[in-house]
Amino acid sequence: MRSIRLERALSRARHAAIGAAIGGAVGGLISRKTASTGGAVGALVGATIGEKRATARSRFEQVKEHGQGRIERVRR
Repeated sequence: MRSIRLERALSRARHAAIGAAIGGAVGGLISRKTASTGGAVGALVGATIGEKRATARSRFEQVKEHGQGRIERVRR
């Protein structure tokens, strides 16, 4: 099982890379300078999304595990 810090870091990195690629491509349609700026803004937005997504996923897993424990107690 991965730690929550590692999971969050990997999610941020993955989403930042995707955001930078999309931002750079969209900015590249306009100009070279805009491609650089678009990549930077896309990476920032992607990292923010990656941070929130990992946190939400880990919280969902905790609630799911807690619910499974309650179901097992009821079945006994």
